[in-house]
Amino acid sequence: MRYLIALLAVALLLAACGQSATAPASLTPTGTPASSGRLVVMTHDSFSVSKTVLAAFEQSTGVTVEVLKAGDAGKMLNQAILSKAAPIADVIFGIDNTFLSRALAADILLPYAAPALANLPADLKLDPSNRLLPIDYGYVAINYDRAALTAAGLTPPTSLEELTKPVWRGKLVVENPATSSPGLAFLLATIAHFGTGPSYSWRDFWRDLRNNEVYVSEGWSDAYNAQFSGSSGKGPYPLVVSYSTSPAAEVFFSDGKLKAPPTGNVLVPGGIFRQVEFAGILKGTNNEELARRFIDFMLQPAFQADIPLQMFVYPVDATVALPQVFTNFATVPAQPAGMTAAQIEQGREAWITQWTKLVLQQ
Repeated sequence: MRYLIALLAVALLLAACGQSATAPASLTPTGTPASSGRLVVMTHDSFSVSKTVLAAFEQSTGVTVEVLKAGDAGKMLNQAILSKAAPIADVIFGIDNTFLSRALAADILLPYAAPALANLPADLKLDPSNRLLPIDYGYVAINYDRAALTAAGLTPPTSLEELTKPVWRGKLVVENPATSSPGLAFLLATIAHFGTGPSYSWRDFWRDLRNNEVYVSEGWSDAYNAQFSGSSGKGPYPLVVSYSTSPAAEVFFSDGKLKAPPTGNVLVPGGIFRQVEFAGILKGTNNEELARRFIDFMLQPAFQADIPLQMFVYPVDATVALPQVFTNFATVPAQPAGMTAAQIEQGREAWITQWTKLVLQQ
């Protein structure tokens, strides 16, 4: 079985979560003073916003926004923690509910009760201290390549348990939960579904997946764009952990070439997790007032309406109308996995460690 991530790298990454150090050489501290005319927003690689929307903020404030992409959400948070003594950005976006408690425990964020919070759904406001404010949400689920399954004479799996059968050997790619937020979201969904024992537990399921030659990618970009066959057509794996909105994205980005998505969703019990993404102001910024204004901007209708077709997730502002490609091809799962922020906080680190030993070390 091939693994993308070396064991030593995983161990170092896990160790880094609780340590404070200087910033990595690739991301040096900005030291941006309030008069510099620059606001640095640290985010994950999947962040996207229309140029016209971002330009409206820059024109209204007279500053330039620098978007600092720092890998997947887990990597991004690790870098923010490592650089807490000399922060490399003013605002951070893309911490989700799987990493929320880690970010709060690291004490890297300033509280800000944005006025727009009053109008947001209560179940999306997961941080009572208002250090992390909800911006968008989406559903992590398994996608499948329609053509590849048809060619192989297969129909999509109807349960997670099916994925451990010989017919699905070497056909699934997942993301490493130590470095990837969708990877962690999927792991949490399986834990909520299978439980911790004593009969067939989540550990038994992942042990069986490992024996069935599941492929582990470091992050979503590699998993979906390089390993999955349904997107680029280059990868060998017809099943991938992605989002329920990914089929809609395939149609949208085809520029009219596709009338229906080449991929579909495997919305099986226990295989879905609602992921909420947050933004916050990093401690140590010299641009706190501008950072507050940027948070307000992200919660305004113009930015919220831009989210679906830029990042293919849902805006937290329920009054924003969704684009037609969402209503036609993006599925809202009926029963995502049930796991509270408190449960995630209590078990996350131990679960990641156990998963690493089960899947990467044996």
